[in-house]
Amino acid sequence: MTIEGKRQSIPLTEGPSRAAARSFLRGAGFSGEDLHKPIIGIANTWSEIGTCNVHLRTIAEALKEGIRDAGGTPMEFNTITISDGITMGTQGMKASLVSREVIADSIELVARANLFDGLVGIGGCDKNMPGIIMALCRLDIPGMMLYGGSIAPGKLNGVDITIQDVFEGIGSYASGKIDDAGLEALEAAACPGAGACGGQFTANTMAMSGELLGISPLHLSGVPAMSKDKLAATREAGRMLMDAVRANRRPSQIITRKSLENAVAGVAASGGSTNAVLHLLAIAHEMGIDLSIDDFDSISKRTPFICDLTPAGKFVAADFQAAGGSRLLAQRLINAGHADGSALTISGRTLAEEAALAREAPGQVVIHTFDNPIKPTGGLVILKGNLAPEGCVMKIAAANRTEHRGPARVFDCEEDCFAAVQSGKIKPGDVLVIRYEGPKGGPGMREMLQVTAAVSSDAELSAQVALLTDGRFSGATRGMTAGHVAPEAFVGGPIAAIREGDIIHFDIPNRTLNVEISPEEMAARLKGFTPPALRWPHGVFRKYVDRVNSAAKGATT
Repeated sequence: MTIEGKRQSIPLTEGPSRAAARSFLRGAGFSGEDLHKPIIGIANTWSEIGTCNVHLRTIAEALKEGIRDAGGTPMEFNTITISDGITMGTQGMKASLVSREVIADSIELVARANLFDGLVGIGGCDKNMPGIIMALCRLDIPGMMLYGGSIAPGKLNGVDITIQDVFEGIGSYASGKIDDAGLEALEAAACPGAGACGGQFTANTMAMSGELLGISPLHLSGVPAMSKDKLAATREAGRMLMDAVRANRRPSQIITRKSLENAVAGVAASGGSTNAVLHLLAIAHEMGIDLSIDDFDSISKRTPFICDLTPAGKFVAADFQAAGGSRLLAQRLINAGHADGSALTISGRTLAEEAALAREAPGQVVIHTFDNPIKPTGGLVILKGNLAPEGCVMKIAAANRTEHRGPARVFDCEEDCFAAVQSGKIKPGDVLVIRYEGPKGGPGMREMLQVTAAVSSDAELSAQVALLTDGRFSGATRGMTAGHVAPEAFVGGPIAAIREGDIIHFDIPNRTLNVEISPEEMAARLKGFTPPALRWPHGVFRKYVDRVNSAAKGATT
């Protein structure tokens, strides 16, 4: 028996010798007819822990309807998710980046075991989406990453707010600028329902990156979580996946050097999260494509910043989608020569053909033209120097300074730095250094949104303080912040040599980050360096420490 699109699963479901397998599957509710169709795995990151993923069971049902309508048999299974926002500022945040690897590994294992003919991964939170794409790269069967969608903005006193306002509200509360009732009002209003964080933070950055990569369906994937159009768009995505299965349209045909460069350009033009550097490097690694941290700087330098999205601007992801979304952004990029329109997408159309379908909302002011950019260069820069020989990442879309020089205030963990900010011990001009939070040293490379939000809540500090870390910064971070400093402190990187009061110089135009000590002094300080003891010497974190590489290479395992 030959069924169009049924390639991988034939050894699992066909012939007399597979009767036992079919019996198990019939017992699970599938008919004999179902099993002779292409088998499509649905990797669902559903969880009731937080808004990002709580609605994904409903999304999965709509997706399965579309797959069945188009002649496939969907089989849903779960993988894990970690909420970055909920775990932020705790030891639990160390699990976030580790979860990306576990998600990729678990999807790969289930798909290889069950010989799926196609695969859709449904992601909601930050690490879900790159983890799904990494698995698709390894498997190279027809597949897509589908975004569960962004949350609607919260409303407080007639003004749109996001979770970023709550984190900054914590800092305002600590400094006495708002009271218990004010913080409670922010907390209660910021998250009005299901969906991922609303700004151009990491989740929306990676969702948009998936679309510009071509591995997510343009325009369909970006429909907000609770939109009345979400389920219809999801059913259409299921039908699109089946077309890709019949055509044997695989990730290796879609994720190429040029599509990765398109995604990087999209991040630069939209003011996207610094975490995109880690994740796109990891995706390139899985596909065996030579993409380096320096490519992000060169692409961002030539790609103006045109999307007025929080945290750098005013609008949220729902506004971006309503304005025209990723299709319109792709059209702008292609027409200006900043993206390659010949790249193939999961729909079977090229990126240029998808972009031609863009419908710009009349009078929209969210996605500027390149003739009228918000800033003349993109939102990301890569700095190097004696503090970051392998590089570090800055998001300048949400920073208004191009240089900072000041004394180091050194902290060996995030909690100590946050306590210093909260107690008023940080002064204008200081450079906050948070180390031993890298991929190995954390382990897991925590985000520092709690610290940066506390700084941002004080206008004087925000305008005059800089931060650097071998950990990460959230996509919601604003200000003069450099993350992913590599090599990290735990492996004896130069950040381990910084002492209280050392003068540190950020020079964005020249792309440098230096501490003003001599090479001889640096070598003397690092001589005989011994890393601190691991917090978790056994289990999943120990496995991660033993395997993970530098942040400059994507922190892959």
